[in-house]
Amino acid sequence: MSEPQVSYTVRRPGVSQFVEARGLRHHLTCWGTPDLISAARPPLVMVHGYMDVGASFQFLVDCMERLEGPTRYAVALDLRGYGRTQSPPTDAYWFPDYLGDLDAVLRGLFPGISVDLLGHSMGGNIAMIYAGVRAAQIRRLMNLEGFGLPESDPADAPARYALWLDQLAAEQAMPSFADHEAVARRLCRNNPRLPPSKAAWLAKHWAAGAEGQLKVLGDASHKRVNPILYRAREAEACWARITAKVLWVEGQESEVERFWGGRYTLAEFHRRLAVVPQVQREILAEAGHMLHHDQPEVLAGHVVEFLSAT
Repeated sequence: MSEPQVSYTVRRPGVSQFVEARGLRHHLTCWGTPDLISAARPPLVMVHGYMDVGASFQFLVDCMERLEGPTRYAVALDLRGYGRTQSPPTDAYWFPDYLGDLDAVLRGLFPGISVDLLGHSMGGNIAMIYAGVRAAQIRRLMNLEGFGLPESDPADAPARYALWLDQLAAEQAMPSFADHEAVARRLCRNNPRLPPSKAAWLAKHWAAGAEGQLKVLGDASHKRVNPILYRAREAEACWARITAKVLWVEGQESEVERFWGGRYTLAEFHRRLAVVPQVQREILAEAGHMLHHDQPEVLAGHVVEFLSAT
């Protein structure tokens, strides 16, 4: 049996908060208290990616604290069907629901206040669409590797609907693990750059249950394909309406082109990104898709500088 990993030591602990929105009980991890909110430092709201949780931003928050002290109020949502947020009674998930949830949570927590919004991967796509639709709600926007998806062909619709129907007829399941050490090993396998100490800490937020039966905190229905084709021009129309300054960050070793088998290139993404009026672009060396885990110190430097700029 392997030696248990020493867990990461948190610098700025997060506190759980639950809010009701759109009929679901949503979980948030909060760093600091609302009395830290000011015109110069509005709330920082963070949205995680696919098969992740809000606590995943802990390493970034800790590095930001080293740079500016515990002076910023930050919250990270667990999206519906992830982490400790309630799963709706559904066998499929729809992207517009994430926008609706985010809007309801922001209206409930920060009525009349513009926020700084940060999203990673799927969360970056949510943040970009939302910032175009609710432009006045966002002061600064940060997109970490939220590339979007390849353009779809309407001719693909019949096969996509057929695949969705086949998946509806099949039971979906999340993997189970013997203990949190096994979860940590899986996290390191998913991202070899993730230090074992951070994996050991994150494992306790990524999976829960009885020993021998730990389950990933995500509804298995997320694994079903979305039957609605991605329409890149619709996304671009929303992106073009963003009025906030945008910080785009990608990992130098991110493999988006390899992931999509050449169907979606970095050149195509940057063409789409050009419709956004104000974009600052940064590339993190020695970082892949999970750049907030791979290089949180460097990322924190860019985020703090971006948020503090007049």
